[in-house]
Amino acid sequence: MGTESPANFTYIGRSLSELSINDNSSSAFSDCNSDRSGEFPTASSQSRRLLIACAAENSDDFIRQLVSDLHSTSIDEQKQAALEIRLLAKNKPENRLKIAEAGAIKPLISLISSPDLQLQEYGVTAILNLSLCDEKKELIASSGAIKPLVRALKTGTSTARENAACALLRLSQIEETKIVIGRSGAIPALVNLLGNGGFRGKKDASTALYSLCSVKENKIRAVQAGIMRALVELMADFGSNMVDKSAYVLSVLVSVPEARTAVVEEGGIPVLVEIIEVGSQRQKEIAVVILLQICEDSVAYRTMVAREGAIPPLVALSQSGTNRAKQKAETLIELLRQPRSGNVAARTSEVSA
Repeated sequence: MGTESPANFTYIGRSLSELSINDNSSSAFSDCNSDRSGEFPTASSQSRRLLIACAAENSDDFIRQLVSDLHSTSIDEQKQAALEIRLLAKNKPENRLKIAEAGAIKPLISLISSPDLQLQEYGVTAILNLSLCDEKKELIASSGAIKPLVRALKTGTSTARENAACALLRLSQIEETKIVIGRSGAIPALVNLLGNGGFRGKKDASTALYSLCSVKENKIRAVQAGIMRALVELMADFGSNMVDKSAYVLSVLVSVPEARTAVVEEGGIPVLVEIIEVGSQRQKEIAVVILLQICEDSVAYRTMVAREGAIPPLVALSQSGTNRAKQKAETLIELLRQPRSGNVAARTSEVSA
């Protein structure tokens, strides 16, 4: 099953589809570039940090020993090895290659399935940091990481869940893994994190869902998992700092009829109209594009949008928005004013979302 290109929304002079996951937190999505949890919580571990720092210049033997320790029968030794691998992999790209080539990937994946939640968390986080190495993402996926990461996403500590979402996002950059991740049960777990996680968890979940839902079957899974309620609630909360992220995820979903039905049923139309009234320029642009998609093929939805008072703010947007927002607003105004015009509907279907 093929993937669909994300809508080409503009942000800071770049299309959203060009935004990398390494953009900082001011961008549309979160920065799933490495783990952001504390490394060594105890004072005694400071000496271990120094050891790692000293070994970093000539670390091959040290890395091999750490990988060997991952196979230890002692959970404490496994934890210490995973912690140090995680730190070595966090900021040094050359170490990621060395660690992967020393055979760390499979034993780290095994740790993700550990009943010890702390050990599981360390395994997840080490895999996340190794997944920053583009040359090894495919090896991580093919080595069996996806199902354990999904389990950690469902049952792990809050940090494990957040880092598992980021790791799955990294792996989803390989197009063929998007379907595998979706079929492994990740979508409902990500929707749950989006609705119930902390702020970082919500951001990480939205980023991963945006990537995964370029695949049609994952869009359907997300809708079936109840994503619309979470997205509408987040878009309605201007203090959540999630309006943009949620709207972009919604913009990917509404290409399928199930999503358009769900967003209307969850009260999305009044929220989208409010965004056009009081949102930022970027929020207004994405909201009008979503409403245009919702209204294109449904007279009933056009009537609902018009009754919500959408035309006055759309007129204002057509006069003062970005060039793209002006054009979309004008098209939607024409559609709302002539709701039964087949010609208008035909013309709007030619306008890319």
